[in-house]
Formats: sequence, C-alpha cells, structure tokens
Amino acid sequence: MHRLFWKFFTVVWLAMAGSIAILFAISTLFQSPFEEEVAGRELSLTLETAAQVLQSDGLEATARLVAAVRRTGRDIPVTVTTDGPAIDCAEQNEEALVRTAVRDGECYRLEIAGAAPSMMAKTWPRAVPWLAALLAAAAAAYWLARYFITPVEQLRYGLRSLARGELDVRIAHKIGAKRDEIASLAHDLDITAARLQELQMAQQQLFHDISHELRSPLSRLQAAIGVLQQNPVRLAVMIERMSREVERLDELVGEILTLARLSDRDTPRFERQTLDLVDLLREIVDDAGFEGQARGVTVQYEGVDTFVASVNGELIYRALENVIRNAITHTGPSTAVRVTSKVLDRKLIVTVEDDGEGVPETELEAIFKPFSQSSTVTTRSGFGLGLAITRRAAEWHGGGAKAENRPAGGLSVQITIPTCAVPRKLVAAN
Repeated sequence: MHRLFWKFFTVVWLAMAGSIAILFAISTLFQSPFEEEVAGRELSLTLETAAQVLQSDGLEATARLVAAVRRTGRDIPVTVTTDGPAIDCAEQNEEALVRTAVRDGECYRLEIAGAAPSMMAKTWPRAVPWLAALLAAAAAAYWLARYFITPVEQLRYGLRSLARGELDVRIAHKIGAKRDEIASLAHDLDITAARLQELQMAQQQLFHDISHELRSPLSRLQAAIGVLQQNPVRLAVMIERMSREVERLDELVGEILTLARLSDRDTPRFERQTLDLVDLLREIVDDAGFEGQARGVTVQYEGVDTFVASVNGELIYRALENVIRNAITHTGPSTAVRVTSKVLDRKLIVTVEDDGEGVPETELEAIFKPFSQSSTVTTRSGFGLGLAITRRAAEWHGGGAKAENRPAGGLSVQITIPTCAVPRKLVAAN
C-alpha cells in the first residue's frame, strides 16, 4: 500500500510542479526583457537627474536627491567622484550607466555603485514565489495522497480480517466523518462483516440445537436398549417406545432437510401445482378442530371462499398447518383459534389468532428462527422448526410471514401467499 501512496503522491506533485515550471518559464521568457528595460530606464533617468542637479545646484542638492529616491523604496546607489578639471569631462565617452557634470570648474563622475547584477541575482527574486508554490504543491500532494490512500488501507485491513475469519472487525469509524464513496464502501463492508458474523453465530447455534435435539431421542433409545438387555421380558413395551423415538427422529430429520432445502441458494425449484388454497386451508382447519376438542379448543374459519394459485402444495400445507397447530397448543383451554383470510393485490393473506399469553415483543422475530421457542413456553413441544419452515416456505413463494401480539391478548400470525410468483432464492438460515 505504501507503493500506491508514493505513486499517487508522485503523480499529483509532478502534475502540479510541471504546471508551475511552465508558468515560470513563460513568465521568464516574456516578461524579463520588459522588466530589464524599465529598470535600465529608471537608472538612466536617475543618473541624468542627479547630473543636472549637481551641475545646477551642487553636491549637497545631489545628495538630497539620492536620499529622496531611497525614501521612495528604490535603493539606487549613486556615487559621485571628482574626475579632474572641467576640461577633462569633454574628453570622456559617456557609458550607459555613467554620467559627467561640471560644477565650479571641476568635472564630476556619477555612476551606479556596484557591479551589474548577475543572471541568478535577476532571476532569484522572481523564483522565490515559484519555489514556494512548489513546496505548497508537494504539501498538497502529500495531503491528497494520505486523504485518498488511508481509507483504502483501512478497507484492505478490513478485507484481510474477513479473509482470516475475524468477523468482529469494523472499519467505518476509523475513516471518520467522510461522506464519499469510499466511506460508503467501508460502511457496506461493516454491514457485510456483521451479517457474516450473525450467520456464523446462527450456524453454530443451529449445529448445537440439532445435536441437542438428536441426542435426546438417541439417549432414550439407548436407555430402552439397556432395559431390554437387563429385562428381555419387556421386549414388547420397549419396542413400542423405540418405535416412537425412531418416528420422532425421522420427523426431526425430515424437518431439518426441508428447512435446509428452503434455505439453500442453489436449491432446485419445488414442483408447483395449481391449487385452491382455501380448500387446503379448510381441510387443515377441520383436522385441527378435531385435535383441539381434547382441550375444548375450537378452530373457526372466516374469509374468502376461493383462491387459486400456483404453489407447491406440500410446502403450503405444512406452512399453514404449523401455524394453526402451534396456535392450538399455546391458546388457553376452552378458547377459540380464529383463522381469517382476505385477498389484497392478488395475494392471499391468512391470519391465525389465539388467546394464549402471546410472545414478548423482543422475541417476535426470534420465534421464526430454527429451534427457537418463546420464553413464555413452560413445556417444550416440538422441535422449534415449525414457524421457521412456515416463513421460509412463504418466502420461497414470494410472500412472507410475521407475528404480532394482539391488544386483547394472544398472538396473531399473518402469512402472505401470492397468486403466482417466481420463487425467491433465500439466504442461509438466520
């Protein structure tokens, strides 16, 4: 990254320095002759004036003139020397910056003191501002290089940390209050890292939950085998219990596989059928009503009479059944589970309400995650995969699922299913 910094600095500075050098060359070539001509005329005029003042008013007046010129800010060192009798002035050839004057029978020589300025002396005063501009250009190039390259270094650091699996690294705060594209990229990188960290934690939790759910029936199977080994006469009872545990394992594995297929980006499309979802919903309501009779729970349906859609019947059946059976399980005894439906924008909206204790507001999204159940549940029922499968199935069809607490108490779950939509590729499990 240091190579990029110095490349950026060099290019910017050379561009500025080249522009300054060109301007300096143009200024030197086209302005110097004019400036020298003006300076030469100024010196000649001073000498001419001084010679005339000396000839007419004497040395003291000439000294006052030279002092007055210096007070104007122009330091022109005029020297006056005696050069013999007045007759000698007529024999001398006047040079460019030398004048003679006759006063009181004496010949006086007036000239500019010191040698003619060299090229460096003439150029240096004009070069100082340009050199200062070069230094300023170097400082500006250095600042620009740091301004643009430092965020790139932070981005590189963040990407390298992601590659090493350090998902807790954040870089947006190091870039500062910039509001350019690089700052936006840093914020996007932080969001990506946070999402990856969330998915990693969810994956680890999923592995933990799966192992826990598998361990329980396997432990009971192992216990049943131990009982059989110690007391073979209980074979019939133990075989029945082992069969239940095997069925439980088969059900768990089936739900995990379904959830995995729904969560896989590259999952093949489920086969679709054209079905009347209201007929499917009424069938589930009838079966659930029969099941709820043991607790005095009734299941009521109210809504549209028909809604034909192109869906995967098995997925939609499981999505609706999971919500309705979940409501029967958690509603109070001798209460009702209300199932309503309506059509809005070519979408079927099914709402399932119960009279249970509801769910804490902070857990309304968590209950749709795999192996997650509300903290209000005192006895664990099922595997905690039902609502997760419901949401994934609805999203696969282009719809969705959400939950909210009812003002009068209980939970309301809403499922949206479009008439026909292209299946949406889902991200990994939450």
